Amino acid sequence: MSINKIYFKFFIAVIVAAGAAISCGKDLNKQDPNVENVNGYFNTSAQILNATNSIYSTLHSHPLVAREWFFVHDLRGDEVSSGGGQLEAPRAQMLNGGTDPSNALVSLQWSALYTMIHRANTVIGNAANATDNPTLTARNVGEAKFLRAWAYNELVTEWGPVPVYTEVVKSQTDFQPRAKESDVYALISQDLKDAAAALPEKSGYGASDQGRVTKSAANAMLGRVYMQTGDYASAKTALLLIPTSGADGYSLVNRYLDNFEEETEFNNESIFEVIFFDKGDNNFNWGGNSVGDGPAADQTTVRNQEYCGVAWRNLIPSNRYLNEFENTVTGAAKTDPRFSFSVYQSGDVFNKGATVLTDAMQNGNSSVVNGVTKKISWHKWMLMYKEDVSFHPGGNNQRLIRYAEILLNLAECENELGNTGPAIAYLNQVRARPTVAMPPYPTAQFPYGSKDQITQAIMHERMVELGDEEVRNIDIIRWRKKGYFTTDPLSYFRVGRDEYLPIPQSEIDNNPKLGSAGISAQNPGY
Repeated sequence: MSINKIYFKFFIAVIVAAGAAISCGKDLNKQDPNVENVNGYFNTSAQILNATNSIYSTLHSHPLVAREWFFVHDLRGDEVSSGGGQLEAPRAQMLNGGTDPSNALVSLQWSALYTMIHRANTVIGNAANATDNPTLTARNVGEAKFLRAWAYNELVTEWGPVPVYTEVVKSQTDFQPRAKESDVYALISQDLKDAAAALPEKSGYGASDQGRVTKSAANAMLGRVYMQTGDYASAKTALLLIPTSGADGYSLVNRYLDNFEEETEFNNESIFEVIFFDKGDNNFNWGGNSVGDGPAADQTTVRNQEYCGVAWRNLIPSNRYLNEFENTVTGAAKTDPRFSFSVYQSGDVFNKGATVLTDAMQNGNSSVVNGVTKKISWHKWMLMYKEDVSFHPGGNNQRLIRYAEILLNLAECENELGNTGPAIAYLNQVRARPTVAMPPYPTAQFPYGSKDQITQAIMHERMVELGDEEVRNIDIIRWRKKGYFTTDPLSYFRVGRDEYLPIPQSEIDNNPKLGSAGISAQNPGY
C-alpha cells in the first residue's frame, strides 16, 4: 500500500490491544468470526506493511500533526500570540503558563504518541514472522524505528522522563515506570541509527511511496537529538551524512515560499513531510482519537483553518517574532524579505493577487511592529495565497524537516565546537537564497568577534528562517539549559516548573508503576 499524496488513506492495521484479554467462562469464550485472529496475522510482508502504514496514520491524525502537534509546540514557544478571545480554554491555559495535569491537549498528545509507539512495537516485534519479502519487511522495520524514535523524542522533549515500551503491551501488568531522560535518548539514538542503516534514500522509493521516511530523514533526526543532548560532535557527524548532490541530494530551493505551498511539495529542500489531502468538501477528521474517522478517511490538516487571517485566526505572530526581522527602519542594510513571505499584513494581496487584505477581514488582536500597530496574520502554510475562503481544512503537506534547518543545525554545531569560519559559512548559505539575498554576516547588528556573538546570530537566523515551523520550542529548551537567555523567552516561566509539561492525570491514575523507579510520578511544580 502506498502513502503518496493521491492514494494514502487512513489505513488501520490489525493491532494487538493494549489491555489484557478478559477471562470469560467456557460458554462465552468464543472467537468473533468478524474479528481477525491476531495469532494468524503479521505473517506476511503485506501485513507488516499495513501495520507500518497504521503508524503513519497516527502521525498524520488530528491529535498529532493534523492539529494538536503544531498547537503544543507553538503554544510552548514565543513566536505566537492569541488571535483573540476565541482561543479554546486548554490552549489559552498552555499559552499563558497555566497548564495543569487535567489539560485536555496534554492528555490527547500523550495518548497519541503512545499509540504510535504501540503500533511501531507491533511492527518491530512481529517482523521476524514475515519471511516472504525480507527486503520490504526490513525497510518497514526501519520506518517503524524512525517513527517510534520520533514519538519518544516528542515525549522526552516535552515531558522529560517518560515510560519506555519496546515490546507490544499484552497485559494490564505490563505498565512501565518513568525512565531517565538519558535512557530515553539512548533508545531514540539507537532506533535512528538502526533506521538509517535499513532505509533507502529518496531515489530508492517509487513515486507512489513519497512521504515515507528515508535514510536522510533518520540522520537529520539523529542530528537533532544529539544537539538536544549537547553532543555536538556526534550531531555534526550525523548531519554531514545527508547528501547534497546527485539524485539523493538536498539543497535550498530558490523560492522561499516553495516550502509552504501545495504545488511545490516534495521539493529538493524537503527531507521529511507529512501528507494531507484536500477532501473537496471542507470536512476535517475531527474525531478526538488517534485513528481519525475511520479506516477509509482521507486525512486533512486544519492548520489553515486555525491560523488563517480570513478564518479563525486563533494564533497570530507574536510581537517578539515580528520585530526579530532585520529592517531598514531599525538600521539594517536591507529589510528581510522573509518577513513578507512569513506573514500577511493589511494591504497585502492574496487569493492569487485578486484580493487586498484589510483590518476588517482579520478578526481579533493587532500587533505592534517597529512601533506601528497593525493587523498581521500568518502566511506560512495558509491557503490564502490561492483562495479567499473563511473555512477550508486543506491538503497542504507539513514539512517536518527541511534542508535549511540542516544548515542552521550545522552552524550551531560548528560554533559549539569552536569552528567560527564554518559556522558563519553555513549561516550565509541560508541568507544567500535567491529570493532572500540578505547581506552576509557579519552585519552591523550581528558582528561575530566571539562565540557569543555568533550564538546570537544563530538564534536570530533560526527564528527568521524557521519561524512557526515547530522548532522554536525545542530550541528554547536546549538554549535555556545552556544559559543562553538573560531573560527567559516565556514571560510566565518559573524555574523548577515550566521546563516540562505536567504528566497527564489520566496516566497517573491508570499506571500504578509510573513513579516506582525513583522518579516521581509527576513533574515538579504541578
